Amino acid sequence: MSGLYFEEFEVGMEFHHALTRTVTEMDNIMFSAMTHNPQPLHLDEEYSKGTMYGQRIVNSLFTLGLVIGVTVADTTLGTTLGNLGMTDIRFKNPVFHGDTIRTMTRIKEVRESKSRPNEGIVTFEHIGYNQRDEEVCYVVRTGLMKKRPA
Repeated sequence: MSGLYFEEFEVGMEFHHALTRTVTEMDNIMFSAMTHNPQPLHLDEEYSKGTMYGQRIVNSLFTLGLVIGVTVADTTLGTTLGNLGMTDIRFKNPVFHGDTIRTMTRIKEVRESKSRPNEGIVTFEHIGYNQRDEEVCYVVRTGLMKKRPA
């Protein structure tokens, strides 16, 4: 288990995750199909040529999931009890097929759970960047974390 227990998190900690991922056309099409999202910006190359992007863009919910997903091994693998919420989600720049995404996580808040003595609440700030160091995704995520076993 590589995740950290509640007591191991400190406000201001930063994780520059080594895991990166190049997003493929198949990722975008399959994710859009699995989530029943028929948006032509994701699926129709000819339609997308006439947009401000000039090409298809990757489904933003795939981008959000990827940015959070790559953080799991370093932060919460086996030590989280679940997400409590996500706020302040933004997509500053689009992701295109062939972009490689990397993620940085910063710990914003660490507090004891008022109702669960064996657990704590950690607020994570995740920022995703493409290979040009442009921000492509930002999210604040709150997780319920296990405390270290006695």
